[in-house]
Amino acid sequence: MSTTGANADPLAALGSLPGVADSVESVRKAVDRVYGHRIMRRRSAAITSEAALRGARGSAALSGADWALEEVRRRTDFGGDAEARAMGAALRLSAEAGQLLSVWRQSPLRVLARLHLVAAASKDEEVGRPRQAGEMVDEPLIELPLPDAREVSGRLEGLADLIIAGSSAPALVTAAVVHGELLALRPFVSHNGLIARAAERIVLIGSGLDPKAICPAEVGHAELGRASYLAALEGYVSGTPEGMAAWIAHCGRAVELGARESTAVCEALQRGAA
Repeated sequence: MSTTGANADPLAALGSLPGVADSVESVRKAVDRVYGHRIMRRRSAAITSEAALRGARGSAALSGADWALEEVRRRTDFGGDAEARAMGAALRLSAEAGQLLSVWRQSPLRVLARLHLVAAASKDEEVGRPRQAGEMVDEPLIELPLPDAREVSGRLEGLADLIIAGSSAPALVTAAVVHGELLALRPFVSHNGLIARAAERIVLIGSGLDPKAICPAEVGHAELGRASYLAALEGYVSGTPEGMAAWIAHCGRAVELGARESTAVCEALQRGAA
């Protein structure tokens, strides 16, 4: 992408797509409501912790490990079958995301590499770096055409440049683009969906929209369902204004549902039920 003249801030241009401003405003109101809850004044750490757990559960559900929340709480061993490993990866990413905020704006590619290392929990040589030509990708739930390694490298560099340069675009727009681009590229040999959703979370927290990490978009993505998620992603990959706007709106709705989830947790704490 050009970084001069009218195209100096390409992410900001997405904010003017039909319906995007409404999505941004709706998300802001939803986030403000949960931050304004009286429980947040004295129990915000508990809400953050619960949001991290529920967000990990939601992200894992979209990667094929749709476990009940109480099962996630109960389990201590996540090294067994594929579902257990996916859940363990999601939990590790949720814990790691908050530690990477200061690095993200200076070196997003370094953060993505770290996320893959954390998710894979392996010392295999292909872990912690973008895939190379000829390497296979284990992401069975996303069946879109897979860009080749050269395209992946170029587009990752472009995405990193946009993040480092900064943008006047609303946080929702930036988060949606980061999420959608990583899903479209699937830059690693594994765990791309989990990493894309963790990166979206990092943007939402680091932007100041959700600084205490209490609005887990992963919960909303899971609640909206895999079919809706994949349909919206196809819109992003199409690159059309309508498709991009639909993807951003989908991500916005996911954040709203995450905020609703944490509002319910606040209400339960207020009643003494959690």
